[in-house]
Amino acid sequence: MPDVLPPCSILVLAGGRGQRMGGRDKGLLTWHGEPLVAHVQRAVRALSDDLVISCNRNQAAYAAYADQLVGDADADFPGPLAGVISGLKVARHQWVVLLACDAPRIDKALIEDLLTLSVAHDSAAMVRQGGYWQPMFSVLPRRLLPLLEQAWQAGERSLQKALLQDSVQGLECAEDDLRLSNFNSPEWLQD
Repeated sequence: MPDVLPPCSILVLAGGRGQRMGGRDKGLLTWHGEPLVAHVQRAVRALSDDLVISCNRNQAAYAAYADQLVGDADADFPGPLAGVISGLKVARHQWVVLLACDAPRIDKALIEDLLTLSVAHDSAAMVRQGGYWQPMFSVLPRRLLPLLEQAWQAGERSLQKALLQDSVQGLECAEDDLRLSNFNSPEWLQD
């Protein structure tokens, strides 16, 4: 395992429709007095000088939490794979930590574990939880951009399927690991 982690970019995906939240922009919904994206940003800020947020609306609000903003090349909210492609194009570092804007319990230790695994194997690393891949908790080498673009051009829209076309290391996490909680419904905001 590497003794020193290399510089990384952080890519936070916040470009969805928010359908399960009644069309509201999930990253800007308030939890514990702050937008969800603020919690994510605080957890990762010390890890990178290049925090990229992929958002398709409310850019002025997201700008306060990012070094760079990107939007999807295609209109009409085409999904996470489009956001990852846009983010990898502007990322300044060769390693890119991929997170969702609605995972406010993420912590630095989990990200460092993913980055360590990725660098040690010179490949992507993704959380596995209960036997399932969790692509919104990943570290990607920027060199995967052409592979992801090819998958997109071939009609693939699943981020997970596109990533699994290459070598991916799994970081096993417990099914009840709260750091991996995605706030996908209004009830999550109540705790």
